[in-house]
Amino acid sequence: MRQRLLDIYQALFDCFGPQHWWPGETPLEILVGAVLTQNTNWSNVSRAIDNLRRAGLLSLDALVHLPTPLLAEQIRPSGYYNLKAVRLQNLLHHIAASAGSVEGYFDRRPTASLREELLAIKGIGPETADSILLYAGNKPTFVVDAYTHRILNRHGLVADESDYHELQALFLDHLEPDVTLFNEYHALIVRTAKEFCRKSNPACDACPLKGF
Repeated sequence: MRQRLLDIYQALFDCFGPQHWWPGETPLEILVGAVLTQNTNWSNVSRAIDNLRRAGLLSLDALVHLPTPLLAEQIRPSGYYNLKAVRLQNLLHHIAASAGSVEGYFDRRPTASLREELLAIKGIGPETADSILLYAGNKPTFVVDAYTHRILNRHGLVADESDYHELQALFLDHLEPDVTLFNEYHALIVRTAKEFCRKSNPACDACPLKGF
């Protein structure tokens, strides 16, 4: 299984090259994006982050002390902005109270403990938590999404009913805990699913995973 996963990765990397994920200038910006991207596309998230940047609000202190309704208005382009404002402030208040800075938060605890803390925050699910850990915290965890399930299932690696934990374990149990590999692998899976392994009308004949 390890070799098959590595072969899949290499085929995707040879096809697409490095993806330069996750978009963001700082760990805080990446963290904010991980929350805002829930149930929307990245172009909407980018507009919301641009609003925060123009308003001078892309700092932990500014976001923690910003009234929730004002934060919601700034992130309106991301959709579900009232809900996301509450979720984002839940997360940021936790980080500020426990570590005082985003960088300090990631430095202070093992990955497993940080993941448990993040999952205990209302509105932070496994995909968001792992995105924060991997992309903002540079922690070796694997991010799983619907694209991951689709590709693995279509190639006979997981069952239809496989859940998040089972999908993630496939990578964590068979690959070395490598932040760069996990970062690039997830990004390549997303691109493959969008361009070839689509939910309907997949372009199997042209897919870089044809034959796998």
